[in-house]
Amino acid sequence: MDKASLEKMLARGMDSSLLRFGLGKACLDAGELSEATEHLRACLAFDGEYSAAWKLLGKALAAQQDSDGARSAWQAGLAAAQRKGDKQAEKEMQVFLRKLDK
Repeated sequence: MDKASLEKMLARGMDSSLLRFGLGKACLDAGELSEATEHLRACLAFDGEYSAAWKLLGKALAAQQDSDGARSAWQAGLAAAQRKGDKQAEKEMQVFLRKLDK
């Protein structure tokens, strides 16, 4: 679904973690980093265990040169992924954290 369709759903009051995740990803892909960050934080307010949202939030923050914010997001996402058994997200965030430390 495209960003405009997702924004229309949000305007109609259909707010949810999945909708906010989709908007966050669409904004991140479009280079709209502050808007992506806003939607991903809203997604995580619905579901703090959404490891994929933590991963994208870290990417958005890193792209904004907020290394500390990215590190915090990926650490929180890593913990969420470990609790859920989401091995793929866990591996990806471990790689992002190692790259951040270089």
